[in-house]
Amino acid sequence: MNDQIREIAERLRGLRDALDIGIVEAAACVKTTPADFEKYESGNFDIPMSFLYEAAQAFHVEISTLISGQEPHASTYFITRKGTGASIERTKAYKYQSLAHGFRSAKAEPFEVTVEPNDAPIHLNAHAGQEFNFILDGTLQLQIAGNEIILNKGDSIYFDSSKPHGMKALNGTKTRFLAIIM
Repeated sequence: MNDQIREIAERLRGLRDALDIGIVEAAACVKTTPADFEKYESGNFDIPMSFLYEAAQAFHVEISTLISGQEPHASTYFITRKGTGASIERTKAYKYQSLAHGFRSAKAEPFEVTVEPNDAPIHLNAHAGQEFNFILDGTLQLQIAGNEIILNKGDSIYFDSSKPHGMKALNGTKTRFLAIIM
């Protein structure tokens, strides 16, 4: 696993220690199993963005703090210049770039997401809230609650993110999209 995942895992473990809660309680707070929570804390496994979102909500920290280790300070506005957002490359297939990582108590989490093409099956996840995706480049196949949807450049979708969902880039080219998690 890459260094960035290990650093996030270390922050997650440190947060749990600071809150003085055990694995079982922490796992219950983020709606996962103790085994999965331990796996993510180990730094040896990919940490789904949905898990990080749930952990940030449950432990009352900013998701950008878990991702970057930096506390957001802006409260009036925050500018993210092209290519400068706090990024997390979970795997070679997915790269997330936070677009509001410096804004304190954001009501939504906007990300620029890049999905590389691959032959792996779509991995489904779910998290509380709703999500909006707007395709910037490429073609994206989504599965949401058993429905298969194809989105092309300029298309968008708004959905209940508590339903199992996942995606993959199509046509052998990477796909970039704006994702807003609320």
